[in-house]
Amino acid sequence: MPVDIVIPNVGESVTEGVIASWLKSDGEWVEQDEPVLELETDKVTMEVPAPAAGIVHPKAAEGDTVEVGAVVGTIDDTAEKPAGATASAGARPAAQSRESGGDAPVATAAPPTQTKPAQASPPPAASEQPESNGDMRATPLAHKVAREFGVDLSSITPTGPGHRIREQDVLAFVQSNRIAPSPAQPSAGGPSRAVRRERMSPLRQRIAARLVEAQHTAAMLTTFNECDMTQVMTLRKKYKESFQKKHDINLGFMGFFVKAAVSALRAYPKVNAYIVDDEGRPAIEMHDYCDVAVAVSTPKGLTVPVIRNAEALSLAQIEKAIKDLATRARDGKLDLDEITGGTFTITNGGVFGSMMSTPILNPPQSAILGMHAIKNRPVEHPDRPGEIALRPMMYLALSYDHRIIDGAEAVSFLRHIKECIEDPTRIMLEV
Repeated sequence: MPVDIVIPNVGESVTEGVIASWLKSDGEWVEQDEPVLELETDKVTMEVPAPAAGIVHPKAAEGDTVEVGAVVGTIDDTAEKPAGATASAGARPAAQSRESGGDAPVATAAPPTQTKPAQASPPPAASEQPESNGDMRATPLAHKVAREFGVDLSSITPTGPGHRIREQDVLAFVQSNRIAPSPAQPSAGGPSRAVRRERMSPLRQRIAARLVEAQHTAAMLTTFNECDMTQVMTLRKKYKESFQKKHDINLGFMGFFVKAAVSALRAYPKVNAYIVDDEGRPAIEMHDYCDVAVAVSTPKGLTVPVIRNAEALSLAQIEKAIKDLATRARDGKLDLDEITGGTFTITNGGVFGSMMSTPILNPPQSAILGMHAIKNRPVEHPDRPGEIALRPMMYLALSYDHRIIDGAEAVSFLRHIKECIEDPTRIMLEV
C-alpha cells in the first residue's frame, strides 16, 4: 500500500504553506528521510522528508497552497530500487529514522521564504528526468531563478540532496556576485510596456500583516540622536588582531551596540517589555532577560534571528552568536524558534548606506533601534569646547510604543546607548 507524503505540523500558528519545489520528480527514487519537497510557510521554508523509501508520485503541484495534514503525494514502497540509484547525502541511516506510528515526519528548517514564488505547474511526467546542465542537476525553481538572472548553473556549487542545485544556491550566487536580473527585451516598435504580476510569498504576506498591525495597534513614535564613533573605532583598530587571534572571531560594531542595548534595557526595563492581554484587560509583561534580535539580510530577504540571554554573554560570545546566526540565516539553516521571541530588535541600515530612517516595531516588542551609516561630519570637539572637529558620526533612531514608554524614558534610553558607544568602558564596567 502506498505511503502518504503528509504536510507536517511546524508550529502552533502555521496552518498552511505553499509547495516551493519538489526535490524529487514523479517516478524518481527516494530514500527514507531524504528531503522530498520544500514547503514555504509564513515564517520559514522547510524541507519535508520522505516517510519511506520508494518511488515518488506527487499529487500537488509546485505553487499549490496546502494545509497542514494534507496528503500531497505518495511513495510506492513496494517498488524495487532502480539500478544505479544511490542514497542522497541528506538521507539518514535507517537506524536513525523516526519511530513507526502516526506522527508526522520531523521537518528540518530551511531559509526564509523566497521573494519570488514559483508559478503553479503540474508535476513533471514520470518519464521526465530532472533538468541538468552537464553533470549538474537542479530543481525546476532553481532553473527559473537562473534564467531570470542569466546565471550559468555549471558555475554553482549544489547543496541539495543528490548534489542537486536548489534555488537558495542560485540566490546565494546572485547575491555574492551582485548580479542584476536580466532586463526584459524591448519590442521592435519601442520600449516595453509589459506588465506582470507575481504572487506574494507567505513570508512577505506575514511581514505585511505584522507591519500593518504595528501601525494600527501601537502608538508608534521615533526619537533620534547621534553618536561619535571615534572611541569604538579606535578600540576596534587597536585590538582587532589580538581579539581575532584569541577568540577566533572578528571584532565588529554590532557587538558594541548589542552590549550597549543590554545596558540600556537593564536601566529602562519597560523598553524590554510587552503589552499583553490578561483575561481581557491590557497588562505589561516585564522580562528579566534580554533576547536581542538582530536583522540580517539574506538572499530571500530580511530575517531577524534572536540572541538569547544577551545580558549573560561577553563581547566575544555576542560576536560569535551574530556570526553564527547570520551565516545560518543566509544558508537557510535557522530553526523556527531562532527567529521568534525577541524582546528588543536592532537593525543596521547603515551597511546599505542609509543615513536616517524610522524603523517599524516588531510586534509584540515595544521598541527597535536603527543604526545608520558612519559619516565624517563637523561637530564641536568633545574635549575642546568651541572648537570644530571632523568626527565619524552615526545617526541613531529609536522607534517605540508610546502606550508603554514615555518620551522622556525613550530619549534617556537612546542617550544611554549613545554614552556607552562614545565611552566603551561603560560597557566593560557595566556602569
